[in-house]
This record gives sequence, structure tokens and C-alpha cells, in this order.
Amino acid sequence: MSWYEAFRKVIKTPGPAAANTEKPNLMNPEERDRFIAQKLDAGMSLSEVQSLLAKEHGINMTYLELRLLVADLKVNWKKQDKVVAVDKKATSLDLAEPPKSQSRTKVTVSKLVRPGAAMSGDVEFASGAKAEWVLDAMGRLGLHPKPGSSRPTEEDIQEFQVELQSKLGGGGY
Repeated sequence: MSWYEAFRKVIKTPGPAAANTEKPNLMNPEERDRFIAQKLDAGMSLSEVQSLLAKEHGINMTYLELRLLVADLKVNWKKQDKVVAVDKKATSLDLAEPPKSQSRTKVTVSKLVRPGAAMSGDVEFASGAKAEWVLDAMGRLGLHPKPGSSRPTEEDIQEFQVELQSKLGGGGY
């Protein structure tokens, strides 16, 4: 008795042979490929074709195997694309230019990342204070005042956080 049979006996579930009690409908590779291409051209998804192959023809394939097989077939993939309704309000907005901020705090994101940091850059606060900011891999934010610079105020820090979020959230980074 193999370890697999012993395992099945212990957990009392049917093995792969008992899962499909019907006699499978055997197909040669050309018929299988034609069947798959026909179903995909009809608009079925790969997972639906995968299920249909297993249920009706006894052909068990992984999704990746099916995807690799389909890559060699001539399939009209445009039928697979779903039509998305476009909202006219969204298209009327000018999305090319992000909204300008009224803040006097200037945040820059450095192209070179400091060691131990996920991101870093410089900030010039509205009060005139200057500092380097660092965001580590854990998401913790650190400020290192530049030598000879004054300490930023609470309002400066709040304004800096808002500006940094807008920079990193897609508003210019």
C-alpha cells in the first residue's frame, strides 16, 4: 500500500480515480485545441473552458497549462474584452495637470534613496526651516533638520505631511 492510499484511507475521502466516475470522452489534441478555440471565440473565459474540459471530456488541466496551450492557438481575444462604460464627467476633467497646492511648504523627492530608507527627500517649510525627510521600509517618517536651520512649527509639520502625501500619492511623483 502506498503512502497516498494509506492517507486516503485515514481521511476517508475518495481519490482522484473516484472523483470522476463517468467514462471520460477522450479527445485527440487537434479536437481538444479546436474545442478550446471555439469556446474562447464564443466568449467563454479560460476558467470556464477549464471547467468544461474537466466535466465533459475528463481533461484536467491547470490554468497555466491551459493558458500556455491557448497562446499557440488562433483565438479572437477581442471577444474576451469587456466593454467599459465611460463616465462623461470623468472625461471632462483635465487630468493631465494635478491641482496646484496653496501651500508654501516645498517638498522634493530625491531620485537617489538613502541607505536604510524606502524614500527620501528635502523639505523647505513655510517658516523658513529646512530639513531632510526619510521614509523607511516600515512606513515611519523621520525629519533631520539641516545644520543652521530653525526648528519647524507644528503647523509646518502638518502642512509637510499633507504635501508629502500629495507628492507620493501620484501628485507629481
